[in-house]
Amino acid sequence: MSVLVTGGAAYIGSHLVWELLDNGEKVVVLDRLSTGFEWAVAPEAKLVVGDIGDTSFVRSLLRDHEIDSVIHFAGSIIVPESVADPLAYYENNTCKTRALLGAIIDAKVRHVIFSSTAAVYGGKGLEPIAEDAPTFPESPYGRSKLMTEWMLSDASAAHGFTYTVLRYFNVAGADPRGRTGQSTPGATHLIKVACETAIGKRHAIEVFGTDYPTPDGTCIRDYIHVSDLVVAHRLALARLRNGGDNLIANCGYGRGYSVLEVINSVRRLKGDTFEVRLRGRRLGDPAAVVANAELARRELGWVPSYAALDRIVADAFAWEEILSRSNRYDPAQDAR
Repeated sequence: MSVLVTGGAAYIGSHLVWELLDNGEKVVVLDRLSTGFEWAVAPEAKLVVGDIGDTSFVRSLLRDHEIDSVIHFAGSIIVPESVADPLAYYENNTCKTRALLGAIIDAKVRHVIFSSTAAVYGGKGLEPIAEDAPTFPESPYGRSKLMTEWMLSDASAAHGFTYTVLRYFNVAGADPRGRTGQSTPGATHLIKVACETAIGKRHAIEVFGTDYPTPDGTCIRDYIHVSDLVVAHRLALARLRNGGDNLIANCGYGRGYSVLEVINSVRRLKGDTFEVRLRGRRLGDPAAVVANAELARRELGWVPSYAALDRIVADAFAWEEILSRSNRYDPAQDAR
């Protein structure tokens, strides 16, 4: 049996592919390569270029490769972009996932793991958020993900597959072995942007909002190392295969860092300063989002290995240096 990873040529998905292969799994990647890269897929995996919204194509893929589990990353992820173009997010994240679920049901796939987000909670203040907190997403991105969670619940009850929803907090860092990392030109993730600025790929970094009700006035987020996150997925897969029931679990460390704390971590690593431009708030950005991830630790047996902010930043920075030495990065695409 094999595992299908949708969006497996992009940032988090490519890390999971390596994690699964390292642990003896057979992996098929489905990606339309809109934000992913063929070179980012581990050579031992089977890459199929296609769209999750093509139900008949995906149904055949699932059957031909004897897929028993689907781990679903494919989708759009930028909060401000979702505010500007909400219907595109409902199409790509919600409608196409409904089509994917139709193929999964038709092919009798047994297990699904879904890449969700802490954005389903909205802004909750400085206290860590548990899974039973009310869901009040403040952006079309968050709402599109929550809709998929509802679809999974209803479809599982009707058709008998089991699923796990992992609600990510802020994913950052890169593979410590330097095999893959965040590589999309024009990325908006804070640690990625700060590292690009420090290495000279951007002229400056912008800080959106300095008047939030936080200790230094900037937004606070719970940053999770991508390598810890993909281990949680592997453990979630093992739990489902061993008869585990449906689960929704947060993936974070329970410790938040402000935008300025992240920038200072990058400055400590780089040893010099770079330009920081202060801007007004962006629509859809809550003041603080921090995880209570005790459920993932208890149910999955998940023990993070890379929880220090400076370690996350160091691995992210090392990947930027790898990109700079390779032909995989075109600075003209990302000039600021």
